[in-house]
Amino acid sequence: MDNFDFKRNLTMLTDFYEITMANGYFKKGHKDTIAVFDMFFRKIPDEGGFAIMAGLEQLVHYLQNLKFTPEDIEYLRGRGFGEEFLDYLANFEFKCSVWAIPEGTPIFPGEPIVKVKGPVIQAQFIETMVLLCINHQSLIATKANRIVRAAEGRAIMEFGSRRAQGWDGAIYGARAAVIGGCIGTACTISDEAFGTPALGTMAHSWVQLFDTELDAFKAYAQEYPDNCTLLVDTYNTLKSGVPNAIKTFDEVLKPMGKRPKGIRIDSGDITYLSRKARKMLDEAGYPDCTIVASNSLDETIIRDMLLQGAKVDSFGVGERLITSSSSPVFGGVYKLVAVEKNGEDVSKIKISENVTKITTPGNKRCYRFYEKETGKAIADLIAFSDEYIDPSKPYELFDPVYTWKRKTVTDFVCRELLEPVFDKGKCVYKERDVKEIREYCKQQIDTLWDEVLRFEYPHSYYVDLSQKLWDKKTELIEKNRAVKSDG
Repeated sequence: MDNFDFKRNLTMLTDFYEITMANGYFKKGHKDTIAVFDMFFRKIPDEGGFAIMAGLEQLVHYLQNLKFTPEDIEYLRGRGFGEEFLDYLANFEFKCSVWAIPEGTPIFPGEPIVKVKGPVIQAQFIETMVLLCINHQSLIATKANRIVRAAEGRAIMEFGSRRAQGWDGAIYGARAAVIGGCIGTACTISDEAFGTPALGTMAHSWVQLFDTELDAFKAYAQEYPDNCTLLVDTYNTLKSGVPNAIKTFDEVLKPMGKRPKGIRIDSGDITYLSRKARKMLDEAGYPDCTIVASNSLDETIIRDMLLQGAKVDSFGVGERLITSSSSPVFGGVYKLVAVEKNGEDVSKIKISENVTKITTPGNKRCYRFYEKETGKAIADLIAFSDEYIDPSKPYELFDPVYTWKRKTVTDFVCRELLEPVFDKGKCVYKERDVKEIREYCKQQIDTLWDEVLRFEYPHSYYVDLSQKLWDKKTELIEKNRAVKSDG
């Protein structure tokens, strides 16, 4: 990685109100007040059954490099902030503890996916980047995985750099796409930075540059005999492109003892064209020549193509993946849930007329329960940080909304989802290779039931509260209602 992310200082990439609040906390004596914040999300993109955690590594790098420069201080001085506060920022040292669910893990609405505990000025200040890093990459990883699953084992390549929303969107989107299951990306700099395999062949301009399509194909085959994939739709896929590709394979590769890698179709009715092209390649003696499809694809189109008998071996997916165009927002939020007083965490809640916006209070931990026999995930449980689950004893789970829906589970194993990332400012995070995260993601998705994996109307995975946490949440809601009534 070589700290690729931070050739720029991003400390000031924050909402301005984080700075005004920090100044207010400082002046009102809360510089050392300890608070707990949770990041969670409320809705799964594309109305899917689960999302995928991604973007943690970039958040870690940001937190490791939090430092206000003299230029930052001078800018803030010009905005009217006082010298004591500016001196605090000039000598800023990150002291928070951070926990997060590992990248590649399936995640669900309502559960804490990042938890921050530390001086309230610091924990509040990092809100924007916590959300920016996790929201963006989790969105793209989730979309990529939907497309990968729709392809039913066929390879997906991320081809969206030129349509991404900014160069950061291209670079980090490519990383997230590989975490979600893509085999590689067209984004070269992402490969250089993160090891996301860079893939690519030719554009139509290569074919147009030469006097004839056949000349273009032969020149490419001569230059790249071990990785020869030819783009066959520049003029006429079936009458020109595929025949010229076969002629190139016969006249250039075969004498060299090489086999073609593939052909790519980028326009037209790809289902029809791929069936015809497959027949032509097989009859010419190239059954091992793969067919790659691209051109504004997504999971719905890919699934329909395969149902209609498309003979496509791999897909290049661009704009609809890198922007998650069908569901372009991952609505993660960051909320204060507890404040430490006299060494104890005092639970805090945000109340709203919109029930979905009522937060779950307290310093919490999150467990995932698995059936011991099948290894399949049963439910997630959010509990207070001092609650520990003993898997040797039965445990009663209940729906936090429809509380009469209860189930006692036995013969289960459970794991804590939130893992330490920083311990009072010291980084304890261990970086993982992006391809390792991709494999972990695949393994974790295999623990979900097929009903959760459905594209349409998936089963709602259970995220439950412990009885103790549910009681506290109910108590705080009732207390707030009483205050309103008294008013």
